[in-house]
Amino acid sequence: MTQSISIFQRYFKGPLVLQILIGIVAGGALAAISPDTATSFSILGEFFVKALKAVAPILVFVLVAASIANQKENTDTKMKPIIILYLLGTFLASLTAVLASFVFPTHLTLDLTAISANPPQGIGEVLHTLLFKIVVNPIEAIANGNFIGILAWSLSLGITLRHASESTKIAFVDVSHSITRIVHFIIRLAPLGIFGLVANTIAKTGFSAIAGYSHLLFVLIGSMLFMAFVINPIIVSFKIKRNPYPLVWRSVRESGVTAFFTRSSAANIPVNMDLCRKMKLNEDTYSVSIPLGAAINMGGAAITITVLTLAAVHTLGIEVDMATALLLSIVSAVSACGASGVAGGSLLLIPLACSLFGISNDVAMQVVAIGFIIGVIQDSTETALNSSTDVLFTAAACIADTDRG
Repeated sequence: MTQSISIFQRYFKGPLVLQILIGIVAGGALAAISPDTATSFSILGEFFVKALKAVAPILVFVLVAASIANQKENTDTKMKPIIILYLLGTFLASLTAVLASFVFPTHLTLDLTAISANPPQGIGEVLHTLLFKIVVNPIEAIANGNFIGILAWSLSLGITLRHASESTKIAFVDVSHSITRIVHFIIRLAPLGIFGLVANTIAKTGFSAIAGYSHLLFVLIGSMLFMAFVINPIIVSFKIKRNPYPLVWRSVRESGVTAFFTRSSAANIPVNMDLCRKMKLNEDTYSVSIPLGAAINMGGAAITITVLTLAAVHTLGIEVDMATALLLSIVSAVSACGASGVAGGSLLLIPLACSLFGISNDVAMQVVAIGFIIGVIQDSTETALNSSTDVLFTAAACIADTDRG
């Protein structure tokens, strides 16, 4: 019994990143040796992702409300520069994807059966959806993981609680700390969860399903990597006036790796919150900026929308001038901000961007179907970029403010 407790304690005190890497290798090895056995471990991955998704809404609701309620007068939470970084990064991601698509044009074989879905019909519908997500019932917002609605209610509650008694404010802080401890426990399960996710994914799909779309993946993944390791560092270096790569590497290593396998920005919110805490960032800032980033900081989604749209454009032989390309970058960036923070959330926004070029919904939905085929890699990389950038830009704003102080 004592030995079992000792092993348990060593696991929970061990280096998390190393444990995750071991889980990745072990999952891949098991899938290669015995695919049938590997699929039986899918329950570990499903449990981990569901646990993250379950705790994320209530964590965000309580943490944001407690943070706002206990905020001292005239406290600067640095949200304005973070929002600017979010919007700038998303637009530059879309522009990067446009340039990559021009340099490496992709042609598709559009002979897939259109999948059944209900994509938005215009920017107005996207904005309409976002607006009405704000006024949804708070219980429904938490139950469905509607982070726009959760943020609206938690901000409203936090502002009104600023006039409450100190004991009420302290109670909210205590609740937020208790939920945070639950989150820490769930995050320590990441190596086991990722082991199950890797083993199941490789056992079921391998790489045969995506071999025919290698060029498309090259443009998509290349654009995302260029954004993560070239454009984002440039943005951050202007903000913090120093070498950005230590911050970039830590964000990718400790946030991006987990997001790659959960494939959900919403599910990765607890991971990012924990990372910001370990980086000793301002809790008043990251308790708001991280869930907000999961909703609007969607550089990876902007790249996906842009690259797949221009792949359809090139396939159909449609000429694109620079003015139209710039308009596509803006539309993709705005649309990406309305993408849901779940796996495949950006794909149903492709028909919206395709409509700029008069491409029919039937053809656009065939492109969406291709997106789902390559989603094993595309969506994972997209989420890793989105989620790691939330931490990166939040940290950059906090560091820049500290340096000025």
